[in-house]
Amino acid sequence: QVQLVESGGGWVQTGGSLRLSCAASGLPVSRRTMGWFRQAPGKEREFVATITSSGAFTSYADSVKGRFTISRENLKNTVYLQMNSLKPEDTAIYYCAGGTSGVPMAVGEYAYWGQGTQVTVSS
Repeated sequence: QVQLVESGGGWVQTGGSLRLSCAASGLPVSRRTMGWFRQAPGKEREFVATITSSGAFTSYADSVKGRFTISRENLKNTVYLQMNSLKPEDTAIYYCAGGTSGVPMAVGEYAYWGQGTQVTVSS
């Protein structure tokens, strides 16, 4: 059974940082593209970042480029999202997702999803 469990969310002031973790079980992340998405209240789920199985290629949404960094530790079967210079508009539930290959940005390209972790950025 595949399980993705996010952690590291919380409340932070504008300009602060958080590091999200996604621990996978039943799914060897070393063979899969992994991504982060987010969903704010009343909005659709949107792409944040993705990383290929080897970690050689990454892609980011324009809104987070230069502030967020996705990384992975395949031996720990874990993917991370380092978020710096956070803004109130980053407030959302953040989801980890397991895909197949490449750097897809569409929700439909990912077959596996975690339950999400809340990130709240106050002004």
